Amino acid sequence: MQARHVTFGIKSIPTDYRNVRDAWREADAIPLIESAWLWDHMIPIREPRSGPMLEGWTLLAALAAQTSRLRLGLMVTGNTNRRPAILAKIAATVDVISGGRLEFGIGAGGGQHPLAMVEYEMYGVPSFPMSEAIARLDEACELIRRLWTEPVVDHDGPHYRARGTFCEPKPIQKPHPPFVIAGSGERMSLRVVARHANTWNFPVMDPAGELKTFRHKSQVLDEHCAAIGRDPREIGRQVYLVTSLHDPPATREALRSFAAAGATQLIIGLRDPYAPGLMQRLAEELIAPVAEQLS
Repeated sequence: MQARHVTFGIKSIPTDYRNVRDAWREADAIPLIESAWLWDHMIPIREPRSGPMLEGWTLLAALAAQTSRLRLGLMVTGNTNRRPAILAKIAATVDVISGGRLEFGIGAGGGQHPLAMVEYEMYGVPSFPMSEAIARLDEACELIRRLWTEPVVDHDGPHYRARGTFCEPKPIQKPHPPFVIAGSGERMSLRVVARHANTWNFPVMDPAGELKTFRHKSQVLDEHCAAIGRDPREIGRQVYLVTSLHDPPATREALRSFAAAGATQLIIGLRDPYAPGLMQRLAEELIAPVAEQLS
């Protein structure tokens, strides 16, 4: 794939409003940090599961009002957590509040991973076999797009219905906020990405072990795009790396490696709480050296 401009962002764990707010305000003043992200979990993904966790879309709306420049979104919304028409309304509201800065992150959700099942059981979220969850994601993306771009929508699909539904006001961004879709399954998920995404999200827990996987999945995505006549260069490649500032050279090398493999958005996740000045350190020690080398 031809090299493209690479941007950098952060992802925060939303356990404390003031702490995340202050970190995002700091990041908002640093041009090298172009986007900021939360997640869509209702409880911590690690023990103790009874710890604090703020609801993602509510917090995103508050942070949209507290910032002025950052692109922002959830990485990623679980599709089964909310009905698509309601989610379209929520996301359109955040785009309006932010002045048109929303990145609409979404994934299938509803799978049967043991950690996810605990959360779904607590909150009454339906769980489906992965094939059905992906089919629901496919249909939801189409319905949400229509609600953002058409005056009134009637939809009668296998999983969702809408009757004379309108979403007003529309999002500020035209034709709609960009879809950032997570998925790695080669037969189904990446086909949904090829059909609907402006950006593909690929999470990384082990940079050394998953670089090869990223290259392979990206090639599969290119092939799915070709099969439907879509230029794969229309889809950005977002990589999320959980890291720290304990070993800046290793982190910089991981960022450079994924950029060389075709990533166009590099999102850095740091453990909370976020100390004052942390975003500036991240920009100076990690982002600036990599950005200079890639320029």
